[in-house]
Amino acid sequence: MGSVSSEARCSAIRDAWGCDSLDKAEAFIQAQGENGRLAMENFVGNAFAPSSQHMDSVDPKTGKAFAKVPISSAAEVDEALRKATAAFKGWSKTTVATRSKYLQRVAQLIQENRELLAIWESIDQGKTLARARIEVDRAVSNFSYFSTFILHQETAARIIDGVALTYEHRSPAGVFALISPWNMPLYLLTWKIAPCLAFGCTAVAKPSEVTSMSAFLLCEIFRLAELPEGVINVVFGDGPTTGSALVKSPLVKGISFTGGTATGIRIRKDTADQIYKHLSLELGGKNPTLVFEDVDLSKAVQTAATAAFENQGEICLCGSRIYVQSAIYDQFVAAFTAYVTANYQRGGKMGAVVSLQHYQKIRSYLELAESEKATFNTGSTPVADPKNGFWIDPVILTDISTSSRIMREEIFGPVVTIAKFDSEEEAVELANDNPNGLASVLLTKDASRIRRVGEQIEAGLVWVNCWLVRELGTPFGGMKNSGTGREGGEYSREVFTVVRTLHIPM
Repeated sequence: MGSVSSEARCSAIRDAWGCDSLDKAEAFIQAQGENGRLAMENFVGNAFAPSSQHMDSVDPKTGKAFAKVPISSAAEVDEALRKATAAFKGWSKTTVATRSKYLQRVAQLIQENRELLAIWESIDQGKTLARARIEVDRAVSNFSYFSTFILHQETAARIIDGVALTYEHRSPAGVFALISPWNMPLYLLTWKIAPCLAFGCTAVAKPSEVTSMSAFLLCEIFRLAELPEGVINVVFGDGPTTGSALVKSPLVKGISFTGGTATGIRIRKDTADQIYKHLSLELGGKNPTLVFEDVDLSKAVQTAATAAFENQGEICLCGSRIYVQSAIYDQFVAAFTAYVTANYQRGGKMGAVVSLQHYQKIRSYLELAESEKATFNTGSTPVADPKNGFWIDPVILTDISTSSRIMREEIFGPVVTIAKFDSEEEAVELANDNPNGLASVLLTKDASRIRRVGEQIEAGLVWVNCWLVRELGTPFGGMKNSGTGREGGEYSREVFTVVRTLHIPM
């Protein structure tokens, strides 16, 4: 892999790439003014391509626009898909060793530009810089993991005694649409791109239009890594225009989507007549945290708080429904409230929520909490018209009915409810009393209870006395309305490959 000329960069990449500290980035944004915003471009066939229509990208911490994001047309999406289709013929036939080297190169380039990516992700999404750095590290891990996973795969062979040998052969499924959400933009986009390319597929990726900046910078990393033309393409835009054209195209052989349940339903409807498409849909969660009376209280409080308020509660895996055994309920609420008040403050561990639209959504639930006479142990309903960014302080609610919309619907923000239970049976019933089933947290010292309760919770991921611990080979996905399919290790191979069985006579 030779050197690539920096002249091939688009101007927005050159400008952003020079901002390798938060001070530089903020000064650059300030100097641009209203008319000089960074104009992102699509990445198609290893080249940046300007688009004719744009929307603003807003810094949630200030509420001010700092960049322009393309709204890619159906024709622009189709061009990217044609590039990916042409590239698939060659890429699908490359050796796993070749693909492994490309993925390792991408991982290396992300690592080398860790601070740059974290800075722009923090600006674009509203998360803290510390949180953004963690997610860049996870993006490195995604490429590193799949770069070696493909070197050590197994298949199955069987013998029909005296008749035939049969064996399973896998091949890449084709061109994929990879659609990622706004809450962990770089991490979740690379969670899709890395296995897709590793297993020999090509792709057109669409990040969220709300947080496109780190994906835009990732395009430059792909260019510097000298991936073959058309193997990975990135188009920017909204769901109705860009996403819909991408999902519906007959050139797309599979879709990996992470996002809201309503959009997941839309994707299933739009592809109902395209049976051949592989669908992996990781959707919403309204996740329970169960706290039993035998816990170490201080550790339980810390784990539950982290699971509730990390990234401002804007993680699909956050534990937003806390259920506490009655014997320690009052003690837990007091300790939890004190811990959150001391440790989760705006500008510290708490960033701003991602957009004005999302701010208003969260605010509507807090207005509902007021009308239902809930107790605000911390926080309050924020102002209707924020002037200096989309900041919401952590809210801990008690005295809420378990049938309230606040307890049943995904708020996806810094809002947590606490209710009590008496028995194991009631705890399991409360945990499962929700249409979603993505993740859960179980806090107890009782080894027998861990299995009794953990194996009954209707969730794809159950964390015991911890949260957000991941081994990338384990299946990731949810039950019930939280999606269909699993990704990670062998499970990602199921998504991105097709299997045929050969029968060879003895």
